[in-house]
Amino acid sequence: MFGIYTRTLAKYPVWTQAFTTGVLFGTGDIIAQFLIESKPSKGKDAAVPVTGSWDVARTGRMAIFGAGFAGPVLHHWYKFLDRKIQLSTPFRSLLGRVAVDQLCFAPCFIASFFVGQGLLAGANKQTIQARLEKGYPGALKSNYMVWPTVQLLNFWCVPLQHRLMVVNTFALGWNTYLSHVNQTSRSIEKPVETVV
Repeated sequence: MFGIYTRTLAKYPVWTQAFTTGVLFGTGDIIAQFLIESKPSKGKDAAVPVTGSWDVARTGRMAIFGAGFAGPVLHHWYKFLDRKIQLSTPFRSLLGRVAVDQLCFAPCFIASFFVGQGLLAGANKQTIQARLEKGYPGALKSNYMVWPTVQLLNFWCVPLQHRLMVVNTFALGWNTYLSHVNQTSRSIEKPVETVV
C-alpha cells in the first residue's frame, strides 16, 4: 500500500496529498460525530446535541476543506519551508522552520479553517466572526501544546515528500478536535430576527 502511495505521490504530488488530506479531514469529522459528540457530555461542551445521526454535509465540508484547501496549501508550504529556511546549521534550520511554521502559518491556517467551514456552511459574516471568537483562541492554544513537537520531529526525521502524510496521519486526532471545536462554537449562534 505504501509503495502505491509513494509512486502516486511522485507522479501526482499535489493531487495525491489533496486527496489524502480530504479523506483524513472527513474521517476526523466522522470520529468527532460518532465517538465524541454521540456521548452525553458534561461541562462546557454540554450544548452539543447528541443526535446519533450522521451529519453528512458537515463531513463533506471537512473533506472539501481538506482536499480543496489544506492539502494543496500544506504541500506548497512544506516545500517553501524546506527551500527558504536555510540557516547556518541543520539544527538552526530545523528550529527556524518550526518557528516560522508555528508563529506565522499555524495562526493563519486555524483562522482559515473556521472561516472556510463557515463559508462552506453558508454562514454569514457575523456568524463566522462569532465562531472565530469562541473557537479560535482555544484551538490556537491547543495547537501550541501539540504541534511544535510534532513538527520538530517531522522536519527532522521525515523526507519532504512524506511530511504531509505524516502530519495528516497525526492530524486525524487534530481534525477530530477541530471539527468538534467548530461544532461547539455553533452553540453561541442565535437565530436572526426578521422584521416584517
